[in-house]
Amino acid sequence: MLDHITLHVQNIERSIAFYEKALAPLGYIAKAHHEPTIGFGVDDGTSHSDFYVSPMDDAEISPVTHIAFLAPNREAVQAFYQAALAAGGRDNGAPGPRPYHPGYYSAFVLDPDGNNIEAVVDWSGWFEKR
Repeated sequence: MLDHITLHVQNIERSIAFYEKALAPLGYIAKAHHEPTIGFGVDDGTSHSDFYVSPMDDAEISPVTHIAFLAPNREAVQAFYQAALAAGGRDNGAPGPRPYHPGYYSAFVLDPDGNNIEAVVDWSGWFEKR
């Protein structure tokens, strides 16, 4: 159900150092480098990361959580986006391809508390049913 989650942190260097050490026994490594955001995932030879740390924006009073739900196809991403807006969510990125890597297609909405919620078809189409 979940594809990945991002924690917004006050000190990115400190957090990266912490998670590199804390997650190593679980087989996680730093592998997705979208500096200053870093993604961690199992060392499986792919670029897939399911846990990210990202610096807080200077304007943020408290961290905002980012959760990405895995969608079976692009139509589901579009339906999620429309349903979330109809339910009172705010646009944070219309459905479309993203520059993170080939095959990444998603939509972003902000929930009523400002959390960034994403629906995504990801990882170069390995899951997508076109």
